[in-house]
Amino acid sequence: MEFRKIQISEPSLGEEEWQAVKGPIESGWLTQGPKVKAFEEAFAKEHNVKHAVATTSCTTALHLALVAMEVGPDDEVIVPAFTWIATANAVVYCGATPVFCDIDLETFNMCPKDLASKITSKTKVIIPVHLFGLFADMTSIKDIAGDILILEDAACAAGATLDGKYPGEIGKAAAFSFHPRKSITTGEGGMVTTNDDALAEKMVILRNHGASVSAEVRHQGAKPYLLPDFNHLGFNYRMSDVQAAIGLVQITKLRKFITERQYWADYYAKELADINWLRTPAIPQNCSPAYQAYVCFVDESKSPMPRNDIMEYLQENGIYTRPGTHAVHMLGYYKDNYSLKTDDYPNARDADQFSMAIPLHNKMTADDYAYVVDKLKNIHP
Repeated sequence: MEFRKIQISEPSLGEEEWQAVKGPIESGWLTQGPKVKAFEEAFAKEHNVKHAVATTSCTTALHLALVAMEVGPDDEVIVPAFTWIATANAVVYCGATPVFCDIDLETFNMCPKDLASKITSKTKVIIPVHLFGLFADMTSIKDIAGDILILEDAACAAGATLDGKYPGEIGKAAAFSFHPRKSITTGEGGMVTTNDDALAEKMVILRNHGASVSAEVRHQGAKPYLLPDFNHLGFNYRMSDVQAAIGLVQITKLRKFITERQYWADYYAKELADINWLRTPAIPQNCSPAYQAYVCFVDESKSPMPRNDIMEYLQENGIYTRPGTHAVHMLGYYKDNYSLKTDDYPNARDADQFSMAIPLHNKMTADDYAYVVDKLKNIHP
């Protein structure tokens, strides 16, 4: 097939988003304001929850939620060993101890059996990650957790459902990302969803320096010249109205984007089924996935070459790939500060070394997908 260049991911933005950002620019209201509020309301409605609190990133969304859950230095928070580093970092920001849990190598998500062995009297929160837009085994995790709080890391899972429920409906809260590699984007940005009124109120205050009244409410009130009181140590985790204006357009496209991704994920699964060294993603039961990425597993006992050589070959042919993500316990900071060894979490280690994300995004054409399949089928020793 004729040479093509296919990125691992591309945001799907256009004229509508371009026109949307003119509103905040022309009004002069660039920081958190009416567009953020509207985006929060639209996101909450789309995910069937009472509250959505916009933030600067999913990392700050996770941190904000943990602080609102009163996680501190004497607490432990369980996180999967195979995830983006931000999941663990948010715990460390609170002064708490991240406790790693191995994953199920079929799904790349938290292994309930290993989770059960990690719970102690200090466990304050469990953070299951819906990695790559596929739900963790929330039924088992909730049964094991009992009264322990669950914060869903749904960075990759906007619009995904499990048994008809969205992230934030199952756990105490859920955190989302709008990074350009996600299905919908605001450039950077995040969101926390919850049905807990008190938790939502705490997060709204904490994301705005701990102010008792937001700038929008103050400026629209009778005495905008009076500054609010500050009774809490908060953060500046506010999303801008420019970002939210983009988000308001993107959220209307979420269903379409996910439907397209599901269609092409099914295409990949069918077309790649005969490659005995490449395992395609396992879809959890009763899960409608969002497919932030399409992450396969390279079985090097059967593959014609090592995973990294396959990635190099694909790049030479214009196809950009990545490892699924990384095993956090193998990264320098965590190895050095928590005395962790590579083999402590063997499934996370193997996922780190043998997972491979191939291109799947809403800018790809049918010919692009056929090209990726063709090049994978033509890998030989």
